[in-house]
Amino acid sequence: MDLRILAFLLPLFLPSALFVSTTAFNPDTSHYLNCGSAPDIVITTDVPSRNFTDDSPFLSDSDKYPSLSNPSVAASSSSSLYSTARVFTSSASYRFTINTNGTYVLRLHFFPFSGNGYNLSSARFGVNALQRGVVLLEDFSAPISTAPIIKEYFLWVDSDELVVTFAPSPSSSLAFVNAVEVFTAPANLNINEDSQPDIAQLSRQALETVHRINMGGPRVNDSLWRTWIADDDYLLNKVASLSNHTDPDKITYQPNESDDVAPRTVYSTARTMNISSSLRANPSFDFNVTWSFPVVAGYKYLVRTHFCDFISQGFSTDIIFDLYVGNLPVREIQASDHVNSLAQAFYIDFDLAVPSSGMINISIGRDVARTTKWNANAMLNGLEIFKVIDGTSNLLSNSSNGVPIAAIVGVAVGGVLLVSLLIIFVMVFIRKRRRSKPLPLLPNESWSPFRETPRGNSVGRSSKSTEGTALAASLRVNLGLYIPLLDIKAATNDFDESLVVGSGGFGKVYKGVLADGTKIAVKRAMPGSKQGYPEFQTEILVLSGIRHRHLVSLIGYCDEQSERILVYEYMEKGTLRNHLYGSDKPCLSWKQRLEICIGAARGLHYLHTGYSHTIIHRDIKSTNILLDENYLAKVSDFGLSKLGPSFGETHVTTGVKGTFGYFDPEYFKTQKLTDKSDVYSFGVMLFEVLCARPVIDRSLSMEQLNLAEWALHWQRRGQLEKIIDQRLVGKINTNSLRKFGETAEKCVAEYGIDRPAFADILWNLEYALQLHVTELKREPHEDSGAVESQMSVAAMRDVDTASLNFDEANDRSRMARQGESDLMASTVFSQLVTDEGR
Repeated sequence: MDLRILAFLLPLFLPSALFVSTTAFNPDTSHYLNCGSAPDIVITTDVPSRNFTDDSPFLSDSDKYPSLSNPSVAASSSSSLYSTARVFTSSASYRFTINTNGTYVLRLHFFPFSGNGYNLSSARFGVNALQRGVVLLEDFSAPISTAPIIKEYFLWVDSDELVVTFAPSPSSSLAFVNAVEVFTAPANLNINEDSQPDIAQLSRQALETVHRINMGGPRVNDSLWRTWIADDDYLLNKVASLSNHTDPDKITYQPNESDDVAPRTVYSTARTMNISSSLRANPSFDFNVTWSFPVVAGYKYLVRTHFCDFISQGFSTDIIFDLYVGNLPVREIQASDHVNSLAQAFYIDFDLAVPSSGMINISIGRDVARTTKWNANAMLNGLEIFKVIDGTSNLLSNSSNGVPIAAIVGVAVGGVLLVSLLIIFVMVFIRKRRRSKPLPLLPNESWSPFRETPRGNSVGRSSKSTEGTALAASLRVNLGLYIPLLDIKAATNDFDESLVVGSGGFGKVYKGVLADGTKIAVKRAMPGSKQGYPEFQTEILVLSGIRHRHLVSLIGYCDEQSERILVYEYMEKGTLRNHLYGSDKPCLSWKQRLEICIGAARGLHYLHTGYSHTIIHRDIKSTNILLDENYLAKVSDFGLSKLGPSFGETHVTTGVKGTFGYFDPEYFKTQKLTDKSDVYSFGVMLFEVLCARPVIDRSLSMEQLNLAEWALHWQRRGQLEKIIDQRLVGKINTNSLRKFGETAEKCVAEYGIDRPAFADILWNLEYALQLHVTELKREPHEDSGAVESQMSVAAMRDVDTASLNFDEANDRSRMARQGESDLMASTVFSQLVTDEGR
């Protein structure tokens, strides 16, 4: 067996001198089991040390399952953890008490041997975990080896107990384990939920560690008892690379980060390009350093790449290079985009599906378009690859009472069918009941689910509280969203009118500063406001459950003394509309407008696909797109948001709400709401961005009154340039304008089925940006169809990375299946299209 793939050696098998840790990790919850043996074993070479204790208290009916001693391993030796094993002749479970919900590390140690009539190397078995039965191992076998096999998993646990079950396979009568570890994962080790939707979703799925690599350095162990192995055996061409290193003490971490993510010994070594003097004589030299890692085909994988630039001469002149991860699009890397100084560590996560070859290739290379031959280089410090486990299964074993497996299977299948029919019946009943009489979100006796006392400070709840009440109350407990009225008054100078930065149907919006210096926007409901408490509650429930770079963050709320107040992050530049017309603000360039539309589309795409349930905004317009100090666009105002249709349904039947002029006509006529209603509103906004005029202007003639109709008229005649913002005339690439107009036209199609999804919209807007920025010379027919392959891919790299976020490449998958659509990926972008959807 290739131990590079399946084995992670325990630190006790390595000299203690190789163990490097700068900070001792002490998990909140930890269980270390010495399986099959009562005496404790303390691994003194660990920093901090681990004490492995008897597994019997965690194993139900432990007397049923024999322990086995390894005659070849002395109990006093350094490998005494593997001197015993727990043997299972039928299904058995370890149960661990969990103090707090979150991500936990589970490690299973296997070191087979023979004795007392058992041959553990012939055992074949499965392992599942959690109450929902996530399959970690299926028909697994651990052959005799000189080193243990250690399987490591990251599990999201949201109950008070973690159950790990072992069961022999039908072809075997044995399962075993030598040691088990369960402990809380450090918070900064978890997947960043602010990242792209596809990555954020993985934080709630089981992950198995497949590879953990120290690039350009030796095997090292860290403070989480993990082993990082050298990368030499995975390099395809060692001659193309160099190994670099620096003093580990020079490595620093970003705020709220530590060596729990990866140790300084990993970040202090790097693999770079081997650029000889003869190569530098050629200004256009270009090659890659490539690693190839074997994996199991048919699974999704999370790839974590670690970087620390200690090779550049200065922070302002740091290297820029290209990173290729599997079949994902090229990603441009520059340390100064992520950190504040040289030799500061950071990492980037990617998720990808593996091709049938069962290999993941990672490459780094010079960014030819943005570097000269003198500052050209590329680097990678560390790499981790995790298999995403999303399957569940019942572990069946040979029954000890002689019941045939076929009978068990028959009973199980019958039970599943019965339960499925019952679930379907209950779902239909609940759905009909909801349609006939909607369940109230609020208790009848109170207008606010957050209020228990007149001051609204109690978090205790009565057992009679509704489900919505309990959920809302939990927000304050779990997320700390509640902000006292006194704090808000202090932040806004008692709602000083001079601090008003906007107003709407809900009330006025004030600029403020909290005591800790955080700039905030305070939306205060006024008596008699058109938006009532349901919108107030919806805003809190939606924004407390989601987080994205292009969605405005909710900082808190207040409901004291009949006040209804929402507190958001402060957006320095205000609304998009104020930058288009009706103010004296500087004119936005076409590039800025495209980047703003792309940002808004990303936020809306996340609402539609990145959450556990589709969220339909229902009020997309230029006043609900806010801009920060760098003109980064964020979608705001979720008071009218609605959960999308459930699985198997096509729409949500609801009363029409939104803003006149942005209404989806199909939704207006039928009251059937879909995510394509948001697409229509977004299309209207695209024309608004282009033409810089209100979507409804009653001062104009009847034919010009409605912007969407007026713009469509000129778009279909191929003369959209006649009605664009006069300040942009002559400043827009012709093909970029054509692509933008085609995209907006598709968005405002009469029927929702003819409108694109936001993944497709994003693709076309980014293409429009590329056409404008790179000024690609295109023929008109090429913008909507296939593009010749000779078009330089390198030219695309000139685009500002702020406007081209290839992390969201999976958004493009839908286009690969829509051959008839004008909104198609061209062949030049075929390398960016993946097979993965939502």
